[in-house]
Amino acid sequence: MPDQPPPDRFKADMPQIPGVPAHGSQPAASHDSALKLGIGLIAVLLAVFLGARWALRPRPTAPKAPDQQPQIDVPSPAPDPSTLLPHATDTAPGIAEVQEVAKPWSSKPFFIRNRLSGENVPAMLIRLPTGSASQASGYWAFSMNAPYGDCKLEYVTDLARLKSDYGFRFAKHPMVGNPCSGALFDPLKISTLPGNFFVRGAIVQGSDLRPPLGIELRIRGKDILAIRTE
Repeated sequence: MPDQPPPDRFKADMPQIPGVPAHGSQPAASHDSALKLGIGLIAVLLAVFLGARWALRPRPTAPKAPDQQPQIDVPSPAPDPSTLLPHATDTAPGIAEVQEVAKPWSSKPFFIRNRLSGENVPAMLIRLPTGSASQASGYWAFSMNAPYGDCKLEYVTDLARLKSDYGFRFAKHPMVGNPCSGALFDPLKISTLPGNFFVRGAIVQGSDLRPPLGIELRIRGKDILAIRTE
C-alpha cells in the first residue's frame, strides 16, 4: 500500500449541519438586510438634503405696498340756508301756515319768484299786531331788496339796535331798516305814492325815495300765500 499522508493532527473537520452554511460564510438574509438598511439610509439622507434645499431656497420678494395715505374726514358743506326757505311761485305760492306766525311781530323769511326776471327775490313776512290772523290785512310781506341800489333791508326787532345803529330814539316796536342809508320804515304806517297808491311802511327816518316793495298776500284756510310783488 502506498504511503498516505499523515493526518493533520491540529485541524479538525467541523461537522456539517443541514441548513447551516459552512464556517466562514454569512446567511443570504444578512445581505438583504444590509442592502435594505443602506437604501433606507440613502433615502433619509436624500430627503434631508432636499428638505434643507427647499427650506433655504430664495423666495421671491413681495412687492412693497405703497404707503397708505391717512384718511382725512372732510366735513360736508353746510346746506345753503336759502334752499331751506319757502319759494313762492305761481303754481306753489304757499310761504307759511298761520300758526307759524301767530304772535304779533313774529316773522318768517321766504323767496318769491320775479315774473319778469325769473329771479328768486328774498322777502319777509311779518305778523302785524293789528288785523285778523285769518285775513291778509293782519300781515305784511315785502322784498328785502331795497327799491333803489344794491342794499338789503333788515327787519330789526331789537329796539336797542334801532337806537344804537340807526340813532332812532322813539321806536316802540320793530321796524324795517336800510343799513346803507340809515332809513327806517314803520310797518304800522301807510304811505302814499304818486298816482294815489297806498303802501305800507312809511318812512319815519332817512331820505329813501319810497318804502319797501310790498308783496300781495292771500289767506287760504291755514295757509298764507304770496301772490306777486309790486
